[in-house]
Amino acid sequence: MTVDRLVEKVQAHPASSSSFHGELHKTSNLLLLKPSTYMNRSGISVQAVKQFYKIDLEHIIVIHDDLDLPFGSVRFKRGGGDGGHNGLKSIDAAIGNGYLRVRMGIGKPPYKSQTADYVLSPFSPEEREALPKWIEHSAEASLELTRHTLEHVASRYSVKKADWKSR
Repeated sequence: MTVDRLVEKVQAHPASSSSFHGELHKTSNLLLLKPSTYMNRSGISVQAVKQFYKIDLEHIIVIHDDLDLPFGSVRFKRGGGDGGHNGLKSIDAAIGNGYLRVRMGIGKPPYKSQTADYVLSPFSPEEREALPKWIEHSAEASLELTRHTLEHVASRYSVKKADWKSR
């Protein structure tokens, strides 16, 4: 959803190729990729685009859901572990883990055994109401990461637990 918003925001144009295994949009200085592989094979798509466009690892930003953060939170980091996230595991295996991350908190399921169902389930009505502002905030922060340091963006855009209704 955040990548879709970024595509609109920067008026990126489709630039897909079947060899990228995903939807690729670009501007003169930005590539936006939504892998079309299964989550646990996202690295194939990211690696294909990285190699084709000769992108340095430090210029890659991955936007992902994060069970370890409360719903609506937004955090930033470079590198680190995969936290059990199958998409990150795949990307790390394909290109390494030194890329920037926009971590979007979705909270934890009530029971660990329900994780797969939880991440695939629809948002609650309250969460759906918060989505537009949360997505807009995350998209703006992601754009700022292309222009400013991680520290600058983290200090301005990190959100621990948001009440998006009041923002």
